[in-house]
Amino acid sequence: MSKAGDDDVKFMGRCLDLARAAEGMTYPNPLVGSVIVHNDMIIGEGFHLKAGGPHAEENAILSVKEKELLPKSVLYVNLEPCSHYGRRPPCAELIIRTGIKTVVIGTPDTSEKVSGRGIELLKNAGCKVKVGVLGEESRFINRRFFTFNEKKRPYIILKWAQSSDGFIDILRKPGAERSPTWVIGKAERILVHRWRAAEQSILVGAGTFNSDNPELTVRNWKGPNPVRLVLSGSGNLKCGQSLFKSPGTNIVFTYNMNAKIPDSKVVLMNENIDPSVQIAEYLYKEGIQSLIVEGGAKVLSHFISTGMWDEAIVFRSDKIFGQGIRAPEIKGKIRSETKFSSSTYKLILNH
Repeated sequence: MSKAGDDDVKFMGRCLDLARAAEGMTYPNPLVGSVIVHNDMIIGEGFHLKAGGPHAEENAILSVKEKELLPKSVLYVNLEPCSHYGRRPPCAELIIRTGIKTVVIGTPDTSEKVSGRGIELLKNAGCKVKVGVLGEESRFINRRFFTFNEKKRPYIILKWAQSSDGFIDILRKPGAERSPTWVIGKAERILVHRWRAAEQSILVGAGTFNSDNPELTVRNWKGPNPVRLVLSGSGNLKCGQSLFKSPGTNIVFTYNMNAKIPDSKVVLMNENIDPSVQIAEYLYKEGIQSLIVEGGAKVLSHFISTGMWDEAIVFRSDKIFGQGIRAPEIKGKIRSETKFSSSTYKLILNH
């Protein structure tokens, strides 16, 4: 026999699985999944696929074949149902109209448009509402959405790979041909492209841009390319780099008011304010909810030193360099650790 609450956890877990199916596709909206349960059986489910489209609760309700079962069913959803009119009518009102009497919610929606009003609407209509089932997981899946609305800045992810002896790159001779130094395998690189597809913007420093000639696109996974950012104090960037040749939006942050960079928007920074802060403020104003910083060591260390990061993904390879450029040092809470054939990566949270 199941313990009390086990079924709630099981069905909320299904909501989260459904929500993850649209990762990277719902901006500026959150990731939401919903299931409808009657007599411990799922009779309907759905998730929000893209902004402007039906919300998860609506898709779940529409998928139920026997609508007469709805008043005797429980609706599960990982985020508080909306209560305002946007491109879609309020989900809270839809739930009430269907006659559903019990709603289980993963976490409240803290954005200004909702902020508890969906829960209040349901309760005032006589619905039994339970909040907080898999609450931590429900907040984590929408960490970008919550950070953007609560902290007024994008969710910032730092990512790098280092050798087993702690180097992020080898030492290079002046004038030598430059190219990326791979310390991770093909499976890890595919995963990195999957992560890129989930984020709205990506950043490298001028050193990495000039030496590694990165494309900063999604190639080994299906999904949209992030907005590509380069941090260059001097504004001296090589012309003809791959980034300028592929379609997408390029933004260069610099102190050089005379910088003229092809196929890019130039954002002039204030030398008295940390670049990480200025970049975050700019992205917030542009409605960009997430940023992944991919290097180099100087840029990564800057974001760490200013505390402008939420999550770090650090690959540790089995390779040994012996000498080179030291990887950044970072402290935080290890959320997970994953082992590959020749490397391990840790997901570290800034808590």
